[in-house]
Amino acid sequence: MRGYKVFSGTANEAFSKAVTKYLSIPLSQATINRFSDGEISIQISESVRGRDVFIIQSTCAPANANLMELLIMTDALKRSSANSITAIVPYFGYARQDRKAAPRVPISAKLVANLFETAGIDRVVTLDLHAGQIQGFFDIPVDNLYGSIVFRDYLRRKNLKNPIIASPDIGGVARARNFAKDMGLEIVIVDKRREKANESEVMNIIGNVEGKDVILIDDMIDTAGTIVKAAAALKKNGATSVMAFCSHPVLSGPAHERITKGELDELVVTDTIPLAQENDKITVLSVAHLFSEVIRRIYHNESVNGLFS
Repeated sequence: MRGYKVFSGTANEAFSKAVTKYLSIPLSQATINRFSDGEISIQISESVRGRDVFIIQSTCAPANANLMELLIMTDALKRSSANSITAIVPYFGYARQDRKAAPRVPISAKLVANLFETAGIDRVVTLDLHAGQIQGFFDIPVDNLYGSIVFRDYLRRKNLKNPIIASPDIGGVARARNFAKDMGLEIVIVDKRREKANESEVMNIIGNVEGKDVILIDDMIDTAGTIVKAAAALKKNGATSVMAFCSHPVLSGPAHERITKGELDELVVTDTIPLAQENDKITVLSVAHLFSEVIRRIYHNESVNGLFS
């Protein structure tokens, strides 16, 4: 085998170091600087000629800077004669803009896919894409991993008395249903609607949650408005406890304040995005071991899907 190297952008260096620790290799060195006007300067500090290279970089906030870092590092590695370049993107930004939901709007997820390929990326590995069909925007292989593998184990350790799975909105039903099927549990749905213009949203619960320990399932949590309102509605309808599993802790704006003051008992996330601040209600599960095993399997031409079988 040619050998492989793992590089990291600055989005989540602690995560990258955790991945290479599982692989028992050092994180390869690159110098990442900024010019005085904010332009990104990257120099690869070691030879990559003929090597299979993996770049770990979430495109979380600041999304544009982290995205450009990934693209510029890819270009540097490509011009340094790397054999192949795989982008390990634990959180894939711009995924929420995956279709024309209104006139004269972009499909930003497709634009980012084009940028990846133009820069010279040969393969993408990510976790819980906001919409699975984004894989079709690429003409290169895309491995969309599932955070449910760590959530499932954590839920079993909780030993809840009357667990039931819930989707925080209609759009997330498929994701919640798959998790419920995997765990052998029933599902309820939080139906969010605005009855009249200029009136607050009404949360209707489809299903019975009386005396249940409810687990909300979503792919990301941004401002936490929907998830906190859903928790309040579930508690109002008799739920004993409400926790949420969300893969990507975007947590922007008033998110931390809403979680702290709201009815949500616990929010469980992964470390695809580093937390800007600690919160007693937030539990972080690492997926570094998952990505390290995927890197090993890709390099040795083994099945990635076997991880989830």
